[in-house]
Amino acid sequence: MIAAFSVTPLGIGEDVGEAVAAAVKVVRASGLPNRTDAMFTSVEGEWDEVMAVIKQAVEAVKPFANRVSTVIKIDDRVGVTDGLHTKLASLERHLAPEQHVTVD
Repeated sequence: MIAAFSVTPLGIGEDVGEAVAAAVKVVRASGLPNRTDAMFTSVEGEWDEVMAVIKQAVEAVKPFANRVSTVIKIDDRVGVTDGLHTKLASLERHLAPEQHVTVD
C-alpha cells in the first residue's frame, strides 16, 4: 500500500518547517520507500508498518504543538509493489510526446 500523508502542528504560527522535518526524519529512518514533496510525504509498505510509521511521525511533531492535524490518503492495492515508482513511470509515459516516425 501507499499512504500519502501530512502532519501539521497547529497553533505555532506559519513556520512549521522544523516540526514537519521531525516527522519526515521518522519516515526516512523507517527504511520504507518514501517520497516527500511540498504538501505530502508518501510511504510504501505493508499496512501495519506504514501505519506505525505515520503514528511515529505524528508523535515526532507533538513536542512542537499541543494540537496536530493529520491528513492521510491510502492506495491499498493487492499485488502491487514499488508503486511509488511504477505509478509515476506510467504517468510520465502518458505525458511524453508521441514519437512520430516519418518516412522519406
